[in-house]
Amino acid sequence: MTLISAQNISVGYGANIVLRHVSLAIDAGEIITIVGPNGSGKTTLLRALIGAIPPSEGMVTRQKGLRVGYIPQKLHIDPTLPITVERFLRLTSGVKPSAAMPDLAERLIAKQMTAQMSELSGGQLQRVLLARALLNTPQILLLDEATQGLDQPGSAAFYRQIEEVRNQTGCAVLMISHELHVVMSASDRVICLNGHICCEGTPENVSAAPEYRALFGTGTAGALALYRHEHDHHHDHDHDHLSAHNDTKAAESC
Repeated sequence: MTLISAQNISVGYGANIVLRHVSLAIDAGEIITIVGPNGSGKTTLLRALIGAIPPSEGMVTRQKGLRVGYIPQKLHIDPTLPITVERFLRLTSGVKPSAAMPDLAERLIAKQMTAQMSELSGGQLQRVLLARALLNTPQILLLDEATQGLDQPGSAAFYRQIEEVRNQTGCAVLMISHELHVVMSASDRVICLNGHICCEGTPENVSAAPEYRALFGTGTAGALALYRHEHDHHHDHDHDHLSAHNDTKAAESC
């Protein structure tokens, strides 16, 4: 079942055309990662898909009544504001103070419910934002570089939680990320974007594509092979095998 589809959309800001003739569809239950260099239109595409900005050409279609959960890059909390995690979650629009929290959301933050929001670590804050996004039982989760600022073990742990959410709830996940080897390993499909769709497919196919390598170099393919997630084993949550992510240099175009 298709939740969101874009047919040949173009999006611009004034005379600056950011996206040209982009088509894609997001089906229930799949994890899609969008990668691309800075300025490639990743966030613009996400905003167009949810209706925050209209395309100048083409059409975006969303399932009627689609429930969306959103996890931003970061959330600034005034350190002088006394607000606990529990109270922060109860502020969510549409959730009654007496409403029971979904079990999965509660498990994510069980140990932080009474903590002050301003005292949370980066990883704890992202788990709280994930729990908040789950309160309306979304059909699709949108993550706009949600692990920005986390170290690599923290990012890997967060993405495992995202995968658990998908497996337990059946929701689709659309991620924007620059952490290529960690994120791609958890993806069913990868879309490489640079103003248009350069290439797309499984992580293995995209990592081998000339267009992808032109943007991100050739070193990522080996990292992808190391981090590829398989569903026939259990994680031991040991981060010892996670090496530091090598910086990549994006080409001007693909």
